[in-house]
Amino acid sequence: MKNSWFPALTAFIVLIVGMEFASAFEWVNPALLPPPSKVLQALREHREDFQRAFFETSFATLCGFLASAILGFVLAVSFSLFSWLRRAILPFAIFFQTVPIIAVAPLLVIYFGFGLGTVTVSSLIVSIFPVLANTLLGLQSTDSGTLELMKVYDASTWQTLWKVRLPEAYSSIYAGLKIAAGLSVIGTVAGEFVAGGGLGAMIDSARTQQRIDLVFGALLLLSILGLALIQFLKITHKILNSYRPYGLHMKEDA
Repeated sequence: MKNSWFPALTAFIVLIVGMEFASAFEWVNPALLPPPSKVLQALREHREDFQRAFFETSFATLCGFLASAILGFVLAVSFSLFSWLRRAILPFAIFFQTVPIIAVAPLLVIYFGFGLGTVTVSSLIVSIFPVLANTLLGLQSTDSGTLELMKVYDASTWQTLWKVRLPEAYSSIYAGLKIAAGLSVIGTVAGEFVAGGGLGAMIDSARTQQRIDLVFGALLLLSILGLALIQFLKITHKILNSYRPYGLHMKEDA
C-alpha cells in the first residue's frame, strides 16, 4: 500500500516528541535517556568521527553480508544436491550457530588480527545461517510432481536446479537475505567491540566516558545502515520481478 509507511512515521514522530518532552520536564534522567536534540547536537559536533566510523562499519557490514550470501547460497545448493554432504556438515553449522558471537570474537582477533578481517568474519558468522537454512528449505520444498515431470523430459540435475528448484526457492532465499541483512550489522558491531574501528568502537569508547548521547547517535546510524540494506534488497527484488515474476505470491511490502 502507498501509505504503509504512515503508521510507522507517526509512531516515530510521537516517540521523538515524547522523549524530548520527557527530558525537558525531567520525567526521566537526561543522563540515562538523552533528548533527541542532544543526540543531534552530538552528531553535529562529532560529525567527522561519526562519518569515518559509519563508512568503516558500512564497508565491513557489506563485505560480511555479501560473503554470507554467496557462501550460504553455495552451501545450500551443495547440501541439496549431495545428501551425504548435508548430513556431514549441517549439524556442525547448526551447533556453531548456537555459540554467541561475542564469545567467538576474541578468537577471531587471534586468528585474523585487529581490523577489517576480524570484523568481516564476525559479520559473516552471524549472518550466514539464515541464508543457508532458508535457501536449503526452499530447494527442498520443490513440488514433487514438477520434479517427476523434469525426469520425464530427461532434464539434467543442473537443468532442474536452474529452471525449477531455484525459481521456486526464490521466496525463501529472499527471506533469508532480509534476515541476514539485519544480522550482519549485529555481527559487525560485535566484531568491532573487540577488534576496534567503526561505530562499535565508538559505542565502546562512549560507554567508558558515560556519553550516552554518543551511544544513541551511533545506534541511530546503525539503524539507518540496517534499513538501507533491507531497502536495497527490496529494490533488487522489485527489479528482478519486473523481468521475471519469481515471487508473485509474496506480499508487495515484504
